[in-house]
Amino acid sequence: MELTGRKKIKRILIAVDCIIFGFDGAEIKALLIKRGFKPEKGKWSLMGGFIKDDETADDAASRVLYQLTGMRRIYMEQLYTFTDVNRDAAGRVISIAYFALINVDDYSTQLQLAHEARWFRLDEVPSLIFDHKKMVAKAQDLLKQKVATHPIGFELLPSKFTLLQLQNLYEAIYQMSLDKRNFTKKMLSLGILQKLNEKQKESSRKGAFYYMFDYSKYDRLHANGVKFL
Repeated sequence: MELTGRKKIKRILIAVDCIIFGFDGAEIKALLIKRGFKPEKGKWSLMGGFIKDDETADDAASRVLYQLTGMRRIYMEQLYTFTDVNRDAAGRVISIAYFALINVDDYSTQLQLAHEARWFRLDEVPSLIFDHKKMVAKAQDLLKQKVATHPIGFELLPSKFTLLQLQNLYEAIYQMSLDKRNFTKKMLSLGILQKLNEKQKESSRKGAFYYMFDYSKYDRLHANGVKFL
């Protein structure tokens, strides 16, 4: 079927916006920047940019994340496409949103200063431009869903961690307290944690053993539909 009225079609821009979550050992936080250009200059925003002619959406999101974090190997997942007609004051812009997970300790302080970036607790996220707050809320909901069946939460932890740090992470994601005994029993029973002969002694004299995540064992469990919590 021949298209009609092609000359009347206005140009539609396509952008990517990245919701970056980090874990500081106690709380999940979102990384936001001060917008450096009009419209809405000086207001808090997600990091984003337009897709270039030679890029896929994934390529553009990876580029944007690298510009803000200096990190190449980041867990990233496409979240949703936001298409409200009047969502951007600059014109007709469709945004493909991504959410990414990083360890706060791995993030460059120098880049944070360069982009006027700041970590915010999820219950203290300020007013954001356009529909960016909807993006953050949708990413938070997806994180809660995914962490029950996928090992993405481990992207927020150091390579070695204690069981208490792991429990703190899950409590931060679900925003609720978990019974320590039941949580520990459940996690150890899955067989996805490798215990190390090394202890973290900052929190107690006795110290707590460090663990590492075993991805190969997880893959076998995931194939059988096993849930973490």
